[in-house]
Amino acid sequence: MDANQLTKQMLELNKAAFDNAFNSVAAVQDQAQNMISLLVEQTPWFPEEGKKAIKQWGNPYMKGRETLKAAVDEGYKKAEDLFARF
Repeated sequence: MDANQLTKQMLELNKAAFDNAFNSVAAVQDQAQNMISLLVEQTPWFPEEGKKAIKQWGNPYMKGRETLKAAVDEGYKKAEDLFARF
């Protein structure tokens, strides 16, 4: 096996590991956000302004998560393109 093919396989393995870890963390974050939203909605004494604020807290995290995923995917794409030339 030549070094180029070995490097490609290492990149594929690394990307798969990252994707799996990222998806796991995203699932935990989504579940936590859903649980908090459900808890807040079922609490009658919680003010409406607080409910709105808690619902909006998840938006920056989701946007940041999407930005991170896009940046990492772009980096893997560039690395794959680099090794495809050899």
